[in-house]
Amino acid sequence: MKAIITDLDRTLLRTDKSVSEYTYAVLKKCRDRGIIFMAATARPERTVLYYRNRIGFAAMTTLNGARIILPNGIIENGIAASGAESILKKAMAIPDLVLSMETGDGIFSNVPIPEWETDVFDGFPMLPTASVIFKIILSSTSSNICPEVKKALTADTYMTVADGKLIQIMSTAATKWNGIKAMLEAVGVDRSDTVYFGDDNDDIEPIKNCGVGVSVSNAVDEVLEAADHITESNDMDGVARYIEKNLL
Repeated sequence: MKAIITDLDRTLLRTDKSVSEYTYAVLKKCRDRGIIFMAATARPERTVLYYRNRIGFAAMTTLNGARIILPNGIIENGIAASGAESILKKAMAIPDLVLSMETGDGIFSNVPIPEWETDVFDGFPMLPTASVIFKIILSSTSSNICPEVKKALTADTYMTVADGKLIQIMSTAATKWNGIKAMLEAVGVDRSDTVYFGDDNDDIEPIKNCGVGVSVSNAVDEVLEAADHITESNDMDGVARYIEKNLL
């Protein structure tokens, strides 16, 4: 295999968001042997920089493919401003809504979200910035809001559910698989020569389409069923253990 691509949260990263020294050592062996290592994550770029600097990702798909960082440039797949406004107008009617929006100017939310260090914006459904809108993230403290959110989508947007509760709305062009295809083209590696590691719904397409798709054991059932192989959990360094056993 010439390239390894991995999701981060609940896959490469342990539950406490750390990466073990064992995993760092295995990934260094990959680089030393000329295997290209890349990331595909729902995280924004600013929260990946520490791991990029320690690991040395050759390219990164961030925000589920809304922003792709390549060796020779950046691709952005944002939500049209008119579409974002339409979605927000309908979504704001949902009771107990927790809303955040990833933009080119940072992340904004309707209530404080300390974990994400959001800027609170009380003007929704107006847009908080004229910059690109990468992603809208919705949840509710009182009910399952998936049916209401589906009705709010525009023709050029779609939604996924992460961690069983966070609804992510993005442009139809913003998918992990589209980001991965762009990364592989940029580094000159065929999908058949690539291993992909993941755990959640947005990892199913790359797991099915890369040469080898590997699920960590803590993945959701749909990912476990789609994978060619299942490795140990994220807290047991499953990605590194699979690499050391099968690729090095």
